[in-house]
Amino acid sequence: MARRPLPRILTHSAPLARMAHSASLARSRELARSAADSASDVFHPLITIGRGLRRLGAAGRGRWAETPKEQRGPLAFFVGACLLVVWLVPYGPLLALIAVMGAGAWAGRERTPVATGPSEAETERLRSLYEALVPYLSAEGDPSPLYAHGGDWERAFVEYAFDDSGRLERLQLKYPAYFTDGEDRSRVRIEQVLYAKAGRGREYHFTWDELANQLTLTVLDALPTDIAAQRFVTSPGETVLGFTDPDSVQRTLPVTGGEETRDAPPVVWRTGQRSTEPHLLVLGQPGTGATTLLRSIALQALQHGDVLVIDGSGTGEYGCLTGRRGVLGVESGLAGALATLEWASHETERRLIEGNRARQAGGAAPDDTRRPLWIIADRPTALAHIAVAEGRDDPQRWLQVPLRHGRAAHVTVVVADQFETAELLSDPVRAHTKARVVLGPATAEEVRAVLGAPPHTTPPAQVPPGRGYARLGSAPVLRLQVPATPDPLDDATGQAHREAVTALLPERTVPADGAGPTEPVTGGAPVDVGKTVTSGKTVTSGKPVDARKPVDVRKSARAAGAEPDDGPPAADAAPDAAEETGPAAEPVGASARVRTDKGGEPRVVNGSVEAVRAEG
Repeated sequence: MARRPLPRILTHSAPLARMAHSASLARSRELARSAADSASDVFHPLITIGRGLRRLGAAGRGRWAETPKEQRGPLAFFVGACLLVVWLVPYGPLLALIAVMGAGAWAGRERTPVATGPSEAETERLRSLYEALVPYLSAEGDPSPLYAHGGDWERAFVEYAFDDSGRLERLQLKYPAYFTDGEDRSRVRIEQVLYAKAGRGREYHFTWDELANQLTLTVLDALPTDIAAQRFVTSPGETVLGFTDPDSVQRTLPVTGGEETRDAPPVVWRTGQRSTEPHLLVLGQPGTGATTLLRSIALQALQHGDVLVIDGSGTGEYGCLTGRRGVLGVESGLAGALATLEWASHETERRLIEGNRARQAGGAAPDDTRRPLWIIADRPTALAHIAVAEGRDDPQRWLQVPLRHGRAAHVTVVVADQFETAELLSDPVRAHTKARVVLGPATAEEVRAVLGAPPHTTPPAQVPPGRGYARLGSAPVLRLQVPATPDPLDDATGQAHREAVTALLPERTVPADGAGPTEPVTGGAPVDVGKTVTSGKTVTSGKPVDARKPVDVRKSARAAGAEPDDGPPAADAAPDAAEETGPAAEPVGASARVRTDKGGEPRVVNGSVEAVRAEG
């Protein structure tokens, strides 16, 4: 007998039951979730305190485990004593419980996780930098290469940092031990790659650690350009060439920049008998601040010594020094430069002889031989061209004796010239100028050729005047910014800089041309005019002249012009004028304007009483 089918209502009741069951289940889940949320809100302080107590307990166990066994007994005794004191203090247990709860709440608070590691853009930049170094820091046959295409850059880059704009600010990387880090060419190649990939337009400093096989790249801040000429706190024999990075030197000086006073790291050049680099050479492009540096050196040298200036360019950049106390002469012509440098050469010999005699006699050297004498020659190669054209000696010839023996005689030579004419510098100038300065834009090869070592920094995008590199002897190459020391007589000089330079100038002792001397000239040592040699002849006078007596400039000029064809009358006139007036110490005629004849035509020679051989 066939079974009868169930009624339709019974067949379709199962889905309804399932729907009812699912609805009740969802409702119960929602109620449970609401209850859990409510409970978490109610018990949140207890949860936080419990989490904090758990962290404090873990920290205490760790500290106990780290404590040596011989120190655990005293530590346990100290903790027990503290608990006993807390128990005996009124309300001590209650206060201790409150303190523990507070400490637990503080330790168990929810902390916002700090984002660590580079961002996606920074990671891509580090990976690109890593791939760029692979061809230079990898070698075939390395079983475990540190640098490989598609390798792990985190193994090679130990430390890195980015600025707010996402540019690389610091990078410390490792390189394999077989990399030739002792060769400058290999170093320069790696530095160029890092400079290109890290971003141009900034200066980077590279520190090579050969022992640990690590290279550190650091972004350098621009050197301050607001430091003007001023009195620097230095001792005699110290000259401030400029200022550098704080990490490069271990000394600072108080300086005034703008309206504030701060400490700045200086580049100090030491001269004198104990100096290993007694002479200085400055090279650069036109307009890069070489004359500014020499003017700054001259103003500092005038505090304790005498200065002779040779202005080979003839632009009058040192006109502010003319006639000042301690300035023995400012020469811009060939005749005056030859006479002045010849006197400086003889003065160096005289100092050596007098000092040797004093030491042999068991006494101290005379004071006039210990007073520093500075010979500042700006572009002497320009006068060399004129000397060749006129068939006369190169003025650099008279620098040989001061360069070789100047340290013992307290004579310092400073020479400045341009890159284009650097090959015309004489061998003594190249050999004896151990202190070197390069100013203006220059390649690493040019800096290496002058300083003897390449710079450890990349060239700046914009080079302000007075910006360059300095190296004193065998010391490291330093960045340099020369203090602003413009010509105060230049119309383009600002009022603040003009006042700063003028305040450093000594008082004027010789009046302007055409006026008689108002006060005696003081400065150096006795000079024998009979030793002055001009035009191949030795000019002799009847007796030696004491240059410590002031010279009547007008009378000397008239005496020189009275006999245009013969040199001796001009030389004889100076002693007579010297005997009539009081003491001085400047080379005879170092500031005089003397009229002589050449080829039958009168001319004026600045700064030297000389006998010029008549031509024609």
